[in-house]
Amino acid sequence: MPTAVLLGYDLEQPSFRHRMRSLVGPLEAAGWQVRPERFPSGRYGLRTWERRALLRGADVVVLHQIKLSAIEARLFASFSRRRVFDVDDAIYVRKPRRLGDAADNSPWRKKKFAATCRWVHMVAAGNDVLAAVARATAQAVSILPTSIDTSVYQPATASADAAPTVVWIGSPENLVYLEIIRPAMARLMGRYPTLRMKVICSHFPQWPEVNVERVAWSSATESQSLAAAHIGVMPLTDDEWSRGKCAFKLLQYMAASLPCVASPVGANTEAVIHGYNGFHARTADEWEVHLETLIRSPQLRARFGAAGRAHVESRYSMRTYQARYVEMLTRVASAG
Repeated sequence: MPTAVLLGYDLEQPSFRHRMRSLVGPLEAAGWQVRPERFPSGRYGLRTWERRALLRGADVVVLHQIKLSAIEARLFASFSRRRVFDVDDAIYVRKPRRLGDAADNSPWRKKKFAATCRWVHMVAAGNDVLAAVARATAQAVSILPTSIDTSVYQPATASADAAPTVVWIGSPENLVYLEIIRPAMARLMGRYPTLRMKVICSHFPQWPEVNVERVAWSSATESQSLAAAHIGVMPLTDDEWSRGKCAFKLLQYMAASLPCVASPVGANTEAVIHGYNGFHARTADEWEVHLETLIRSPQLRARFGAAGRAHVESRYSMRTYQARYVEMLTRVASAG
């Protein structure tokens, strides 16, 4: 029975849950023994030494978003048979400190990213941008987009006659991107006084000029919360950090049959097809125009929503992702 160890800094982090924990069932069904394990973010070298028995006992070890220095990567390789580096963010740069700034260049991060790519047998990249960076030093790269289980998302239930609701779901550290659409939302509020900005998160923007509906995120209720909205949004700045992001919140909106408006950055351009399942918006004026178009047309929302659901089922199927990942791990293990 082959053994896979799935390492992550935080086993409850959304990316680990969606990319790693979603593999446990399919791997076990394929005859694997699977161990998700937490890996400390500090204590370089020592953390690997302390886990040498765990590493030696695995046929494949997957490092999810974990960068190793050149020295630690060699040490890690000495204890493990086969290794995969799973990445779905531009972790080779630092996120910009302020909205509109360029991503912070970090030579140390880039060296660790390159070393990790060099000392694994496969890089599993969440999108084309990450794959292109990894190819500079990686032995092999497989593009495995972060996918979604549409069966857990119910289709939109919001009445076309209800107060129009724009929804955003995400982590507190990404709330800053909502500032991009704040001027558009404020102007739209003047014309549509019942308009609401639903924010599903653990923190919330303080916008006195916009009617913000605060919804505490919960895995048990996120599907219903999305279904009760009308339009999903994903604003982003165009920088090296954002271009490496996977468009997961857009997949969530589309799974809930919501039309989307998104900044055309990175994976967003593949998730939202302009004029088919949503709109691309680059400026505050474009955000205002496209949001208003959807606010005024329940028929267009329904058409885009249905197209989005079909798009996510065909391109971002969790079942396909799981099958491809299991096949890749089996291939990597067999090569060893």
